[in-house]
Amino acid sequence: MKWLKMTTGLLLTYSLCCCTSTTATSTNPLTSEPVGIEAKSIYRIQSGDLLDVKFFYNPELNEQVVVRSDGKISLQLISEVTAAGLTPAELTQSLNLAYAREILEPKATVIVRTPVTDKVYVDGEVNRAGMVTISGSITALQSIAQAGGMKESANPKSVVVIRRASDNEISTILLNVEDIRRSGNGDLMLQPNDVVYVPRSSISDINTWIDLYIRKNIPLPIGLGYSIR
Repeated sequence: MKWLKMTTGLLLTYSLCCCTSTTATSTNPLTSEPVGIEAKSIYRIQSGDLLDVKFFYNPELNEQVVVRSDGKISLQLISEVTAAGLTPAELTQSLNLAYAREILEPKATVIVRTPVTDKVYVDGEVNRAGMVTISGSITALQSIAQAGGMKESANPKSVVVIRRASDNEISTILLNVEDIRRSGNGDLMLQPNDVVYVPRSSISDINTWIDLYIRKNIPLPIGLGYSIR
């Protein structure tokens, strides 16, 4: 029940701080096709991205547009098109379908000219909770390090990564940072807008209780016993 409450709270926090979903890329996302060895590392367009829309046979329709805060772009001849959340290749396909009703044999391509800065969020028992800017790629452990590292009160065995997929489904990934550090394997490559949450350890909760009842000289309830492992 305690884990369910914590997870529910984290999901609510995540839904409030992350309105746009993207997928991480380990390469420079300036082409319309995925680059790199991981197919799942395709870049997804975000609000604020500067896009070049080019037409091979109709250069007079070429435009440079910024993805609005509602995730859409406005182009000549067609109505507004949703861009945020799509890969450049997916948006290219959508534009070709839309322009097929207006011009003969459209051949459009979409290039992400200037992507907005990617970021992740690190919260919980770290020394500098908040936003961490991604430059290239970053792992869960690296994001924690950039957040000043874990506090002594942290539980490294139950770090949670909260992620929103392109279909707006939210998933949680549990990491044992202690094992990852020991083995050097299993670290998670983060995606933009992931939330890394470092929980408190049970021993730190006990220490808080001891500090309240013993170090601050608050009398213990009669007959109460406890043990620390």
